[in-house]
Amino acid sequence: MEEKPVLNQTSDKTKESHLLKVLGPMHIWALGVGIVLVGEFMGWNFTIAKGGSLGAIIACWVIGILFIALVMINTEIGSVIPEAGGQYAMAKYMLGPLASFNVGLMLVFEYVMLEAADALVVGQILKSLNPDVQALPYIILSLLLLTYLNYRGVYATLTLNFFITAIAFVTIFILLLGTKFYDPATSLLQIKQLTDGLPYGWVGIIAALQFGIWFYLGIEGTALAAEECRSTSRALPVGTMVGLVTLIVGATTTWFVCSGMVGAEKLGKSVFPLYDAALATGKPYIILALFIGTILACLASANGCINDSSRAWFAMSRDTLIPGVFAATHPKYKTPYRAILFLLPISIAFGFTGLLDQVITFSIFSAIMVYVLTAVMMFKFRSMYPLGTIKRGYTAPWHPMPAVILLILAIATLGGMYFGYWVNILSGFLFYILASLWFKFHRYKFVNTTSFIKAGAKSWPRPRGY
Repeated sequence: MEEKPVLNQTSDKTKESHLLKVLGPMHIWALGVGIVLVGEFMGWNFTIAKGGSLGAIIACWVIGILFIALVMINTEIGSVIPEAGGQYAMAKYMLGPLASFNVGLMLVFEYVMLEAADALVVGQILKSLNPDVQALPYIILSLLLLTYLNYRGVYATLTLNFFITAIAFVTIFILLLGTKFYDPATSLLQIKQLTDGLPYGWVGIIAALQFGIWFYLGIEGTALAAEECRSTSRALPVGTMVGLVTLIVGATTTWFVCSGMVGAEKLGKSVFPLYDAALATGKPYIILALFIGTILACLASANGCINDSSRAWFAMSRDTLIPGVFAATHPKYKTPYRAILFLLPISIAFGFTGLLDQVITFSIFSAIMVYVLTAVMMFKFRSMYPLGTIKRGYTAPWHPMPAVILLILAIATLGGMYFGYWVNILSGFLFYILASLWFKFHRYKFVNTTSFIKAGAKSWPRPRGY
């Protein structure tokens, strides 16, 4: 039966599609760091292939500044929008239906692609044990189990993520201590001998920004859990800020230990750089620890990706930007179970391609586009709601500098993708343009425009100038 257009009326089903408020700062940390930490076990090292060893660490710190600005912006806006969807929910109130549709779609593909990359790395590391190992059954089984866990409830999902993320993070420092870096006489690290500086000069640093983002990609997803926080204004800022500090420390440590244990040429091509660094030590307990750490980091990331992508898809459906069938929550577990189940085969399908760098690149491209629009939203948010007009759980200092920095560095990172991946950029733009045309000329007539102002009308004052 053909779906009929909906005009300015709110369905009872939409009203009932609410998620449980059960999360605290620990769970937000587990969500943000859990998704991102896998980037320290794989993917970041492609910065060395594009910019050399020094280019990689410079890119790491420059992108760290980008994410500090991003997290400040996300936390300020997200702390006053207690809805699922993160940046999508922000765009809904500040940019309108078409832009919010694109932001939501970009978020979904950012996390679905990252989940596929996690599956690819799990397969590669299992094959490293024995080339005859059939990794595919283990990959599918892992994703099925994580999907089932997400289906059953967010509290248990992110509590598990906290523990497996913490264990994976600790293994990085087991590797660091195992190199005896603190004792120059017996240290295994050979930074001077194994690094290659800046082989492509400053252009290489710009090119390296593309994969430098992998050190932090996904931390912004904490905003997607805003609706499920017991206290959004507390859990979101605390969990996200502590998570970002965790990642900056972990990223710098990862570069240091990997660059001192594996030659730049090999490191720039590695599928699992920390594990290769562990192999270079020749110490069985370190090798075992990093094998476990890599697997756990991939599982934590995939677990968080299932959570975040499903919340974005669920929020879009609840607001009628996509068919409302995905807006249903489980009658017992109160999870967006249809969105969770729908996105699983899509992620597995991308994992089947086996093209790790291509999958990573589309995830990064989608994320960068969200960052650019987030900077725009910050300018509009401060214009609509100046300080003092609305209660904020967190206020980003030095406005507009964070938004300016975010915009400049996001565009620079997009420019860095041109070196080697210009086809991917054009393909990404084409995909989102076609999606926008579909939405504008087909889907928009079904959109319930009331949903875009419903929450704001209840909890916010009238914006300045509206």
